[in-house]
Amino acid sequence: MHVFGRAEAESTAGSLRDDARRPTGRLGTYRARDGSDAAPVGVDLDTPHAALVVGKRGSGKSYTLGVLAEAAARADGIAPVVVDPMGVFSGLTAESATGDGSNADADPVRATVVEAPTVAAESLPPASWPALLGLDPESPAGTLVWQAASEGASLSAMRDHVADADAGDAARRAARNHLRLADSWDVFEPAGLDTRDLLGGEATVLDLSGIPDAPSNAVCAAVAGGLYERRASIASTSVAESLRLPWLFVDEAHTFFDGVAANALRRVLTRGRAPGVSLVAATQRPSALPDVAVSQADLLVAHRLTMQTDVTALTAAQPTYLAGTIRERLPTRTGDALVVDDTTESAHAVRVRNRDTPHGGGSPRASRVVSATGKGGNERSETGARL
Repeated sequence: MHVFGRAEAESTAGSLRDDARRPTGRLGTYRARDGSDAAPVGVDLDTPHAALVVGKRGSGKSYTLGVLAEAAARADGIAPVVVDPMGVFSGLTAESATGDGSNADADPVRATVVEAPTVAAESLPPASWPALLGLDPESPAGTLVWQAASEGASLSAMRDHVADADAGDAARRAARNHLRLADSWDVFEPAGLDTRDLLGGEATVLDLSGIPDAPSNAVCAAVAGGLYERRASIASTSVAESLRLPWLFVDEAHTFFDGVAANALRRVLTRGRAPGVSLVAATQRPSALPDVAVSQADLLVAHRLTMQTDVTALTAAQPTYLAGTIRERLPTRTGDALVVDDTTESAHAVRVRNRDTPHGGGSPRASRVVSATGKGGNERSETGARL
């Protein structure tokens, strides 16, 4: 099986490594010229990677992210964390690997869902607080919030700092109101997520569905920053050898690169390899990502794209070794993908495998509605009122 992201002749001390013992995720198969499935292909999970999964809505982007998360959850030495803004990855916790029934004998996926996750206020850099609350950092209220975040480890302590600050009434009132807004999000708790708990033996899905973009960004920033700092702090010690390598999966990544999570994600992208932190970002809008998110990806999985701006964004970072253009090689069928592998400097047409666990990213269909009347709709609730 060909493994994307892994040099074919990697060696240690002059001898080839035993590939069978290196964590590998099953991605799918090569796509033959006639559209049929060919030889199986996988993704390297043994070393850190920065990967980007793109595709228009309905092309298989989130499905592929789930396939990769499944693989990472089954791999030894890996700690997958899924940032799930749409609430579509809870299927990873299915008790048995049933999926669509095509691989019923697959090993179960070890995963847990954290609904409405919380983080400590102090896990965010003080400089990010004005932007998080929509304040100009150079305004009196923005400066006051920045100072409060520097001095206080919790929202309560930040509010106390504001109340006692030597500042104008207007600045203190604005800062107090914005901190009250942050409190209403219910994502800041002193006993929030501990990144050490995310490095255990199973995948963790952070369900952010129903949470606005700003507090979702706060959670993502705290988790991405915490995972990086935890690994960086022990990277040169013996502890690192016994600690699982974190793989951070981020769906709808453009939402987070456009918010306060951007700096933490950029740091993982550009500096995560040394401490051993991987990032897999998925988006239907690659044109909305910063250039670094595309240029730093050593693995690109591109599904169908039709927006000119999105295709242009990928083309601008197209590697010189790619035969033809990305535009010419983009697939047209759902589930098909173009994989650009910078490790081996090659590009391949693939068909992503079926999920082994249920996928929650499908859209509701009116044709599937079944009502008590058999005509669709007009169902009555228990109180007799029409819904």
